[in-house]
Amino acid sequence: MTSADTHRTIDAVWRIESPRIIAGIARIVRDLGLAEELAQDALIAALEQWPAEGIPDNPGAWLTAAAKHRAIDHFRRNKRLEQKHEELRYQLEGRQNVPDYDSALDDEFGDDLLRLVFTACHPVLSSEARVALTLRLLGGLTTAEIARAYLISEATVAQRIVRAKRTLSDNRVPFEVPRGEELASRLSSVLEVIYLIFNEGYTATAGSDWTRPALCEEALRLGRILAELVPNDPEVHGIVALMEIQASRSRARVSASGEPILILDQSRALWDQLLIRRGLAGLERAQKLGGSHGPYTLQAAIAACHARALVPEETDWERIAALYAELAQLMPSPIVDLNRAVAIAMAFGPQAGLALVDQLAAEPALQSYHLLPSVRGDLLTKLGRFDEARGEFERAASLTSNARERELLLERAQHALSLSNPHGRSRIHPDPER
Repeated sequence: MTSADTHRTIDAVWRIESPRIIAGIARIVRDLGLAEELAQDALIAALEQWPAEGIPDNPGAWLTAAAKHRAIDHFRRNKRLEQKHEELRYQLEGRQNVPDYDSALDDEFGDDLLRLVFTACHPVLSSEARVALTLRLLGGLTTAEIARAYLISEATVAQRIVRAKRTLSDNRVPFEVPRGEELASRLSSVLEVIYLIFNEGYTATAGSDWTRPALCEEALRLGRILAELVPNDPEVHGIVALMEIQASRSRARVSASGEPILILDQSRALWDQLLIRRGLAGLERAQKLGGSHGPYTLQAAIAACHARALVPEETDWERIAALYAELAQLMPSPIVDLNRAVAIAMAFGPQAGLALVDQLAAEPALQSYHLLPSVRGDLLTKLGRFDEARGEFERAASLTSNARERELLLERAQHALSLSNPHGRSRIHPDPER
């Protein structure tokens, strides 16, 4: 393996393993900022050693062990070796009869990652800081990826993360899962974070891959744990249902060579029927609990419209448009409006959708959002305005940071150019998932 290959492997391992490493170290040192620093030290050690020594059989365990040893070194440097070393020796080495240290935790949930979510979502932080910090620590996202997810600047995200870690440390926030009323008050922020993590996995904002399945799986895992934790909260079941249904399309969304496949072009035979059944059951449970009009349950109902259609032509677009209208009333957002415009176009024609899209052109939050010109290009193509469509696709390609998506958009631009031939036929569709 070349040095470049090793570094790519290290990067991939880090993106997958870093949340667990940081969470495990945070349980020991009780400081999120310090835990991240120690985990980063372990990453530096891997960058120094692995190119020469080779990738270990279990790279995640190697990084975790390296970070834990650095935690011991930290306590030694702070002249608390005897007390902390004995504590760590007991924790790390003294439980000889317990085969898996991380499964032998001090409460019934036994999940460092869940502790990490709730700690990062503590009320001492602003809502924006909770989201940014958890995405950084749990999702392993860069500040650029978080900024793109929230349509804000990288500098703003970086500042929020630094301040958030300092605030948690200054306030000595415990690394734990809350109970009782405190749990309920912090749940909505946790749900928001989990869904943002899922979305980053579902359609990566940057990099060379269209999807990051590990993030989707992690978000689903955390969502399912929450559903067990608060079984009577409809929105928890709503978000799990939404993620289950969306995840059911994973195999159909990417070609064998990695190119994106939009929903109307997907082979529905590849959709995971088990996940769909689970998602529909979760949606029904959320609705029975009185959550029909919650934001996640509404989005799950939209996803269910796609899941129930055996072929694209059977999709109930009018129902989807109505659900987006209700969602827009509940949580006004230009992105929700853009999705509603796509549904309107599918239900009532591209001209109706284009009129709504054009109304969004001046929205400040959408000026750098590549899906606005992408959707507009789709609708212009359907209307036969191919030269305008090409320009929109090219603009969208210039705005995205995902290499696969850029290739797709440039291909669309080229296709729009070819459709200037009056005998051409468009196969391009808007992506109603986006």
